[in-house]
Amino acid sequence: MSCKKIYTTDSLVDMLLDSYCEHEISCRIDKDNMINKDILISVVDEIRKILFPGFFDNNKVRSEYARFLVGEKLEFIQYNLKKQIAKALDNLPENKNLSRENIIDKAEQITQSFLETLPTLRDYLQTDVEAAYNGDPAAFSTDEIIFCYPGMYAITTYRIAHELYLLGVPMIPRIISEHAHSVTGIDIHPGATIGKYFFIDHGTGVVIGETTVIGKNVKIYQGVTLGALSTRKGQQLKGVKRHPTIGDNVTIYSNTSVLGGETVIGDDTTIGGNAFIVSSISNGMRVSVKTPELEYTSSVSAKISE
Repeated sequence: MSCKKIYTTDSLVDMLLDSYCEHEISCRIDKDNMINKDILISVVDEIRKILFPGFFDNNKVRSEYARFLVGEKLEFIQYNLKKQIAKALDNLPENKNLSRENIIDKAEQITQSFLETLPTLRDYLQTDVEAAYNGDPAAFSTDEIIFCYPGMYAITTYRIAHELYLLGVPMIPRIISEHAHSVTGIDIHPGATIGKYFFIDHGTGVVIGETTVIGKNVKIYQGVTLGALSTRKGQQLKGVKRHPTIGDNVTIYSNTSVLGGETVIGDDTTIGGNAFIVSSISNGMRVSVKTPELEYTSSVSAKISE
């Protein structure tokens, strides 16, 4: 007869405390709290209400109150985003000698610079909505694109995260993009560079890597990967162009992988589904995988033979 060992609460506490000492990178003892993800998601929601006024608000947005409502949302965003950016900056080793006042000042400057990008973000997102509507015959209206399409949500959050990424904000852009990833199944790294009139159709399983560059008027379908050819060198590849460059007016159909930092897809190119591409393609090309041979067997004949 075997007896199962039962640990007392005290012994379990001791074991866990020993584990904290052994694996220090996975605990934050005696350190300030990390970024609050829930607050960040609330900030993104308020930014979306500014970028698409009247779409995601609980109440009707009246023109006579628009100035007040936008100002109120900006105040919420500015206050909370500044606090979270300050926490992110405070956790950087290179900032350990900065005073708390300096960290707050830097966070405030970054937040203000980000808020000043919102009109430009609206310009870009307007083109993305147009691209989605013009490129999808199943779309009932542009309202449907904004309200319902996961690709539109992913692109919106990407464009927000990308501006913060460009401003040198650590961690927060990735938190925002990974939240969108968890909601939509679309993984766009905030470091990617994406031009106007971008459309992701369906979207599930799309992956766009950090150093990807995408031109304007590009359309991609579900399952497309714009990725690295190899990441075996790990951190040695940090800052290296690992992901492809996609030109203007390119369409990439479902489940295609385009890999490698030296891979360039030329303008006006169409790539069919299920392709695996690791070398550059000239302008104006149509690329497709040879159709596999199908074999047909009568189910009736099969049953008779049995």
